[in-house]
Amino acid sequence: MTYTLPDLPYAENALEPFYSAEVLALHHGKHHKAYVDGCNKTLERLADARDKGDYDNIVGLEKALAFNLSGHVLHTLFWQNLSPDGGDKPSGDLAAAIDEHFGSFDAFQAQMTQAVVTVQGSGWGALAWEPLGQRLYVEQIYDHQGNVGQSGQNLLVIDAWEHAYYLQYKNVRPDYVKAIWSIVNWDDVSARFERARTMEF
Repeated sequence: MTYTLPDLPYAENALEPFYSAEVLALHHGKHHKAYVDGCNKTLERLADARDKGDYDNIVGLEKALAFNLSGHVLHTLFWQNLSPDGGDKPSGDLAAAIDEHFGSFDAFQAQMTQAVVTVQGSGWGALAWEPLGQRLYVEQIYDHQGNVGQSGQNLLVIDAWEHAYYLQYKNVRPDYVKAIWSIVNWDDVSARFERARTMEF
């Protein structure tokens, strides 16, 4: 089984003016596809290494697999986290959990925004559920690797790599993040939260 590039759940121009069709087409069709292709190529090289019993390059291959697979997973989540009908605030259990763990939605949004804006180099900001502590947390993801715990389940991710925004927002990452809040698909995030909090550690 090979990984495939998922279709977008909306038209390429559906997120305008917050996210342009040009940027979305490049981001999905070029950058995301490169991670899918990289993942499949790395799996082929790992299979070849196993067949030959030659593991001289195993460290590099494992790093390549982690990088490309994580990129594929994060981008797949990112597209589903967005919607032309998104924005505003979450409701129900997710809203209550955000209030419990962050004090208020505004406090969460400010922390998440700063996590995305200030991630060093290339990376992501994420809202995740941690099943061991039964809590929500925000993390910065460097490149495609997290820096918190291993058990977290990402619910909402915002891409902070330059390819995600530079053509539209230039080097003003805060404007890009502000725009993303206008198209967050809270129904998707809430559904992920409901599934994640049933997980046992």
